[in-house]
Amino acid sequence: MHLEVWPGQVYPLGSYWDGKGTNFALFSENATAVELCLFDKDGKEQRVSITEVDNQVWHGYVPGISPGQRYGYRVHGPYDPGAGHRFNPNKLLIDPYAKAIEGDVINGPELFCYNWEDPAEDLSFSETDSAHLIPKSIVIDESFDWEGDQLLRTPFHETIIYETHVKGFTQLQPNIPEEVRGTYSGLAHPAVISHLQTLGITAIELMPVHHFLAYPGHLSDKGLKNYWGYDSINFFAPYSGYSSATVPGEQVQEFKEMVKALHKAGIEVILDVVYNHTGEGNHLGPTVSMRGVDNACYYRLVDDNLRYYMDFTGCGNSLNVRHPQILKLIMDSLRYWVLEMHVDGFRFDLASALARELYDVNNLGSFFNIIHQDPVLSDVKLIAEPWDVGPGGYQVGNFPLLWSEWNGRYRDTVRDFWRGEHQTLGEFAYRFTGSSDLYETTGRSPYASINFITAHDGFPLYDLVSYNEKHNEANGENNCDGESHNRSWNCGAEGDTDDPQVLALRERQKRNFLVTLMLSQGIPMLLAGDEMERSQGGNNNAYCQDSEISWLNWEFPEEKAQLLDFTRQLIYFRRKHPVFQRRKWFQGRPIYGKTVNDIAWFNPDGSEMEDEEWGVGFAKAIAVLLNGQEIPRRNRYGQRVIDETFLLFFNAHWESIEFKLPEGLNEQQWVAVIDTKEPSFLEDGPTYSGDKPVSVFGQSVVVLKRSE
Repeated sequence: MHLEVWPGQVYPLGSYWDGKGTNFALFSENATAVELCLFDKDGKEQRVSITEVDNQVWHGYVPGISPGQRYGYRVHGPYDPGAGHRFNPNKLLIDPYAKAIEGDVINGPELFCYNWEDPAEDLSFSETDSAHLIPKSIVIDESFDWEGDQLLRTPFHETIIYETHVKGFTQLQPNIPEEVRGTYSGLAHPAVISHLQTLGITAIELMPVHHFLAYPGHLSDKGLKNYWGYDSINFFAPYSGYSSATVPGEQVQEFKEMVKALHKAGIEVILDVVYNHTGEGNHLGPTVSMRGVDNACYYRLVDDNLRYYMDFTGCGNSLNVRHPQILKLIMDSLRYWVLEMHVDGFRFDLASALARELYDVNNLGSFFNIIHQDPVLSDVKLIAEPWDVGPGGYQVGNFPLLWSEWNGRYRDTVRDFWRGEHQTLGEFAYRFTGSSDLYETTGRSPYASINFITAHDGFPLYDLVSYNEKHNEANGENNCDGESHNRSWNCGAEGDTDDPQVLALRERQKRNFLVTLMLSQGIPMLLAGDEMERSQGGNNNAYCQDSEISWLNWEFPEEKAQLLDFTRQLIYFRRKHPVFQRRKWFQGRPIYGKTVNDIAWFNPDGSEMEDEEWGVGFAKAIAVLLNGQEIPRRNRYGQRVIDETFLLFFNAHWESIEFKLPEGLNEQQWVAVIDTKEPSFLEDGPTYSGDKPVSVFGQSVVVLKRSE
């Protein structure tokens, strides 16, 4: 069938249906020819030459092409890896701006530009066709009835983040219809939303949903899958494997329905995004999209040997954020997810890689400057994973205004404190109070610190207190993958045990971690399933485990429900009390001219901490006063924010310690509301005043509230 092709428009890039036909636009600086490949439902291909080129964008308009049309590109140009060019029109390419993609890339030798049988010869040229292995891009109808939905804009200091995986969170949820488990629709199901609401979550942070390379060769050969999804091959299309839609392209509508349902429940949606690299890997990787569109533009190549890739990510390549068109690709993607998909923010994987203008990390790089002035993106939640694998890549505390950061130092400090490692109390105090040493001098607030104990990468909470060593045998790498230094403690037995003392200590440690996390200044992030005692059996690198190793088990014995109830109580407690979610830093002095400081630290004998005591590494016990009368903040109506006052006692020593109430504070009545020795919050807890000591069990936290 002959197709008429009109010149079309340079903008927007990708495919855009206007109701009568579809405009196609593709950026390639070094291509010599571009073919648009249209596929019917039987897979028959029709090629259309795109001849219009403006500003290095190849564009054309095809009348009559409507939503649901499957397409791809074949891009012609020099095949000269030594010069950075890897054009090969035998390889069908996914549109970098595709809004929907039909399915997964199927692994096979045809994916490679060179003769795959001899991978050392990537300078060779493959003439085998890859179209049967490449999922097709889909033209979509972008219209959607949002019913007035808008971004929730929950104040950052009031945010409780819940990191989760679209599939793993609902795959085993028994109250969800089987056909939508593990999908966007499953995440929007009332049973899931009810769990999040009763838990007190204000935002879910979804592990990657950008379409990714699910079955790279090294995993598919072992019968495994890229479960986490940190190998994007497109930055616009929601991953089709998480969709219950039966019509290609409708995963976009399903994602929007999910966001709308979560917003109605008061829950924000934050996306974990991977703009630092793609799933095409290094010079021996497959060609599925950007490598074939224009390798020399899309990727950072080694300056003196353009055959090879700069790799700041450990994944084989790094996106070329120095190139203005690639920077535009990232910005267009981010704006699309905010404006069209209504997401509330982003967590940037290995964000330091995006700051590398030349080689070193530059926190005033182009990417951050553009974000800062962008009227859309400067007003959403921006979270950095502040490191990459390159030299100088660990940049915790160095990101600019508007950015919050995954605080790896918080994780490490709190883990070490509760497992009894030698560290200074000063380090613990900094982390508990929002890490002012990292963020205050840059003009940022306590909510710049995203506090976490566990995340997708590493042990979940159950395993953190149950294993000293990783047990990654199921990954097929002889237990050599994953971090070997977990800062974990098995409490006396490796893995499952029937020892009642070990089990009691483990439960206490879980509560210690959760209380510390939820009562620290900054933004708490809870890993999905930690509240339900989820275990990965000691696997600390479950990136390839699309199985019950990673999925949440929603049916658990009654004794495990105690931690879920405790976590609900704890999150409610935090959200109720503004003293635990301050917008401003503690000053360590009276704020409104009174005699009691906004914060004060004490030794077990009741004396106030002296300067020289902060550097002692063997001390394992400390108390802190948080004064709810001294919050330097006003509400939206200009009224002072007043809260109750609390005394918190931390004892990481293995023996019980009796704390004395500090002088002046012992003249008041205090009532215990939390004791992590107990499985739930205290009702009618013991009261303290005068000389009555506060006995804190070994490896426990006690929280007292001043009684009016």
